[in-house]
Order: sequence, then C-alpha cells, then structure tokens
Amino acid sequence: MSTVVVLAAHPDDELLGIGGTLAKHARAGDEVHAVILAEGATSRYDADMVDVLADAAKRAADVLGLASVRNCSLPDQRLDALPLVDVTQTIERVLGELQPETVYTHFPGDVNCDHGVVGRAAWTACRPYAAPLLRRFAVFETPSSTEWAWPTSDAAFTPGLFVDISDTLDTKLRAMACYASELRTYPHPRSLQALAERAAYWGSRVGRPAAEPLHVLRELQ
Repeated sequence: MSTVVVLAAHPDDELLGIGGTLAKHARAGDEVHAVILAEGATSRYDADMVDVLADAAKRAADVLGLASVRNCSLPDQRLDALPLVDVTQTIERVLGELQPETVYTHFPGDVNCDHGVVGRAAWTACRPYAAPLLRRFAVFETPSSTEWAWPTSDAAFTPGLFVDISDTLDTKLRAMACYASELRTYPHPRSLQALAERAAYWGSRVGRPAAEPLHVLRELQ
C-alpha cells in the first residue's frame, strides 16, 4: 500500500484532471488523500456556498474511494495575495502528517492563478529533504484552465505519463456529478460529456479507451 496525496486549489480540482487516476489508486489499495487549499466559493458565490462545496467534496471523495478530504479554507482566487511561504507552509504541515510517496498537483502554467500558486508552493514543499519519502511528483491538467493558459513555449503542458482509466472513468464522472454547482452545459470542458470525450482523446494517444495525462517532474526509483 502506498500513500497518495492530491493537492488541489479548489473543490472539484481534485478530480477534474485526475479523478480516474485517484480512483485507480484507491481500488489498488492505496491510501489516497485530497487536500483542497482554497474554499472555492467566495469569489463567485455567497458565503454559504463554502459549506455546500465542502459537502460536495466529501461526497465526491466517497465515490472515488478516498481516505480523506481536507479543506484548508484559504481565500478563493486570492492565493496570489498571500505570501507564497504561507501557502507552502500550509502544504508542508499536511504532507508532514501524511508522509506521501506520491503527490499530484496542478500544472503551474494554468490560466487560473490559484492553480499556479498551488503548483509552485507544492514543488517547494516537496523538495527532497523536506519530503524524504516522496517518490513521485507529477502535475495534471485541469480542463477549462490548462488549455486556456497564456500561449508561450514554457507554458505548454507536455505529458509523458498516461494512466489508463478505462475502468474508472465512470467513477470519475459520478464523483464530478456531486458538484452540481460546478457542472456546465456541453461543450464546456467541465461538462460530463466533455470530460468523457477528453479521456477518450488522451486514451486514443496511447491506444486505450480512456486515459488521464500527467507530466512527471520528479520520480525516484
């Protein structure tokens, strides 16, 4: 059994790009934890949506088979207004408790600024001597954010690892359905149909019915 942590900026980010992979880890007997840094509501909704999204995160975690979901409740869409060290230390405290072998987080070039902050803070928090048990650090795409990044050569998401989620795609979609307020109408990338089509596209790249792409930044074997 291995301990896996996904570091997500907002509720639903923990599964949009990697839900099928997390479900696959859980089915294999790994202990999988979701850590959600920002509350995800107050930049768009009334304050009572914080609890609604937290409840959705718990229900989605149950569908995926996660061991826990932790909400750090940092301010939504304002992570760049915090000192980066504060976000990094928040992540360090959780990782110090969980001691994961695998960490997944956002591609730092995403158009969403919170994603970039979490990705950079996670990379710092996971430096080798701070997280000595860590064996894999990889970043995932977030539909409606990664593909809309500023088009520069250093902002391209270039996956080299593809996880076959043919058997867990349905689980991912059922988990996403728990986030009723975050679903959009097709062809929006955060519609269930578009998520299924995206998995089929990545799967077609590697000869599988469905896949999720990852960019591995560090791996120890």
